[in-house]
Amino acid sequence: MKKLLCIYYLFCIATLAYAQDLRFNANGKFKIVQFTDVHYIFNDSRAEIAIERINEVLSAEKPDLVMFTGDIIYGKPAEAGMRTVLEQVSKQKIPFAVTFGNHDDEQGLSREELLKIIQRIPYSLTSTTKGISGTTNFILPVKSSDGQQDAEILYVFDSHSYSQIKEVGGYDYIDFDQIQWYREHSSKYTQANRGTPLPSLAFFHIPLPEYNQAAADENAALFGTRKEKACASALNSGLFTTMKEMGDIEGVFVGHDHDNDYAVMWQGILLAYGRYTGGNTVYNNLSNGARVIELTEGEKGFRTWIRVKGHTEQHVKFPESFLKPNK
Repeated sequence: MKKLLCIYYLFCIATLAYAQDLRFNANGKFKIVQFTDVHYIFNDSRAEIAIERINEVLSAEKPDLVMFTGDIIYGKPAEAGMRTVLEQVSKQKIPFAVTFGNHDDEQGLSREELLKIIQRIPYSLTSTTKGISGTTNFILPVKSSDGQQDAEILYVFDSHSYSQIKEVGGYDYIDFDQIQWYREHSSKYTQANRGTPLPSLAFFHIPLPEYNQAAADENAALFGTRKEKACASALNSGLFTTMKEMGDIEGVFVGHDHDNDYAVMWQGILLAYGRYTGGNTVYNNLSNGARVIELTEGEKGFRTWIRVKGHTEQHVKFPESFLKPNK
């Protein structure tokens, strides 16, 4: 028994050490795959195409990190469903992180209970920050290729579920204490970088109201598919404004709306959807897949594309692809 405990302890330490060492590779690249809205139901044949696509994307892209941006499960038993999805990544020894959507905690387990399950799966980087609203608020720094300094910061937010204000319907907003948490950490990273904001990305489930503003602007460059209005919160808590003030966020990546996969620049920040990853357990009118984000060390912006069955599409480079030439 002691031997088994020792082996388990060493495995946990090795996994943790690996997890804390996200870094650009020797070629100066760091690749993120975003899966969103898997809507997996355990032992439901309609959901199997989601598992098939996850494995196909992982095999083709070989990412350094996988981000799940909510609504992973859509039925009971919650633990079996969550484990089935996440273990597709874990078994390939790829670090992954999860932020919750509005449906994950509707399957019999709370967010706190789901978090404990997720954290026990090898290669999970999913964490929590106590004292602020929500469960899955955490930061993932990506080190330079030599491991000596932070080169990119990934902010993960819990965008909650439904409005908590009686007179306001629809979806909730990212709260003021979460915004203050982001502001404080952003300032610290900027100070440590001699006053220059560190390039950063943000991941959460429910889109910001600015997604609708950007998509409605005829002068904003938009790539991809928009088949539905962004189901954002009715109230705007000011996260986008704070991102502009801090000057570090280059891109925001969300899910929630299954028939959108577009990316649009708004006020110098890319507002992007992932590609719906799930099967036919819920509404969808796009072939399922994933968004891929490739960072280059020392280079402003990033490349991003969509991978679906058998091919890729919507290849763009931010910010270059979104800048209109002077007439």
